[in-house]
Amino acid sequence: MSSKILVVDDDISFCVMLKTFLEKKGFAVTNVFSAKEAETALENDSFDIVLTDIRLPDKDGIELLKLIKSKSFSTQVILMTGYTEIRTAVNAIKLGAFDYVGKPINPDEILHTINQALSKKGMPQTAAVVTDAPVKEKKKPQNQDFPFVKGISDHSNQLHDYIGLVAPTNMSVLIIGDSGTGKEYIAHTIHLQSKRKDKPFIAVDCGAIPKDLASSEFFGHLKGSFTGAINDKTGHFEAANGGTLFLDEVGNLSYEVQIQLLRALQERKIKPVGSNTEVGVDIRVIAATNEDLQEAVKRGDFREDLYHRLNEFSVKAPRLSERKNDILIFANHFLEMANSDLEKDVLGFSPDVTDLFLTYDWPGNLREMKNIIKRSVLLSRGDTVLKEVLPQEMFENNFQDKNESEFLLYSSKDEEKAILDALEKVKFNKTKAAQLLGIDRKTLYNKIKLYNIEL
Repeated sequence: MSSKILVVDDDISFCVMLKTFLEKKGFAVTNVFSAKEAETALENDSFDIVLTDIRLPDKDGIELLKLIKSKSFSTQVILMTGYTEIRTAVNAIKLGAFDYVGKPINPDEILHTINQALSKKGMPQTAAVVTDAPVKEKKKPQNQDFPFVKGISDHSNQLHDYIGLVAPTNMSVLIIGDSGTGKEYIAHTIHLQSKRKDKPFIAVDCGAIPKDLASSEFFGHLKGSFTGAINDKTGHFEAANGGTLFLDEVGNLSYEVQIQLLRALQERKIKPVGSNTEVGVDIRVIAATNEDLQEAVKRGDFREDLYHRLNEFSVKAPRLSERKNDILIFANHFLEMANSDLEKDVLGFSPDVTDLFLTYDWPGNLREMKNIIKRSVLLSRGDTVLKEVLPQEMFENNFQDKNESEFLLYSSKDEEKAILDALEKVKFNKTKAAQLLGIDRKTLYNKIKLYNIEL
């Protein structure tokens, strides 16, 4: 049985790369990004090894060490930090830590330390915990058929709070957001968390329905009811009966179709084309749009009564550029998907690529990121995605802004104070501090070491 390791670090990219490396050595690895998430994981599962950063966004690694030892003394804890400090190391070992390692982590060194910790724990040295262990069969990413990933940013937390509130109800939901922000994934998540989760989820692209065929598409038709109706057809409303009907880009519906749709939603009854019999339907409607429907109502392009019928509760899908703390989570998820689809084994992104991802505006949002990463994985010849395989347009609007922000930081006489202020503002979350300062994480580590900043 594989030894189980919990990795706790707010550096998402580092966590994913470490997990990939350790899973190739036969370990079962779980990643979390805060002490709170670690506590939840420890409540729900037991681990042989915990690798935790000394400084977490919500709690000191020493506090987490005490908690782990109070719950399971046999669990071996290895502390990690980018700025080694002897007193902290000694204190940690006195409190029961197995060892203390500095960043950047050397893969062979951390593997050796883990094996030593397992030996102390009394576990047998099997193929699962030695350096030359056979590589496990690569796993497909979770939820690959429906790749919605929950982020950790404030926007993501609010989004999922709203989903959790509205999902159990039967309220109609209007999802507003730019193209590529994952509106259908949000709709599907609402459906999966609702009481209708075992019933159909029918997604309809309203922009792809010709006006002349809209009645047939939505309500169905009987054979022979019009030219070309060679068979009976079940419409979207009837297909979604008992479940959820998702109307994507609902603003593209013609005014005439809006009238038909409003009547069906009000009465919850439909009449297939060519039929004299009304059919009752029990559906929940979720609609999505990338345009301002209120403005469309003012222009007379969208019916006000239909707008209010659809907008019993609204959810905004944030742009990817607004979710800086989620960017690497999504990037690594799409990397896993691309590896699985293309049968490749790219481990991660180079520091330059990670830095670019964090500063790029992502006008195409999640859809653009998914496509760029899949293309990059296809072009990558090594185990890391390099800048050379990224599309040129990613660099055109990024180079000047990034250099200006770094110049301002490096030329400031109060650089040390700027770093301290940034760290305090984000509660010593190093990834967030680096983003706030406009530099990459490695540069921040070097500056912390240069100024001997104690954290």
